[in-house]
Amino acid sequence: MTEYNFFTNVYDVARQIPSGRVTSYGAIASYLGAKRSSRVVGYAMQVAGSVKPPVPAHRVVNRLGQLTAATHFGGNTMAQLLESEGVTVIKDQIQDFDKVFLDPTVELAL
Repeated sequence: MTEYNFFTNVYDVARQIPSGRVTSYGAIASYLGAKRSSRVVGYAMQVAGSVKPPVPAHRVVNRLGQLTAATHFGGNTMAQLLESEGVTVIKDQIQDFDKVFLDPTVELAL
């Protein structure tokens, strides 16, 4: 699978994350059969801003529920987007992470 196709697949998964839910880079990588590629999922999210249709990259966080990509959104934008969807964020940490976490391998069809 080329990097372009992998990024496209990452974006397809991210678009399926409903408002008010989040997933992790690693969960997307595992879902796509590339368990060790969470960093590549992060790279895909980093350049998702110009992708059409839009990708809700703010819904993809690290495995601990931390907004490690917040700097790429500028200021507090990532937290604000999540909070507008009902996700509580305190100091770049999602609260009740286990309750809002979406595991693609369980909740999305392959």
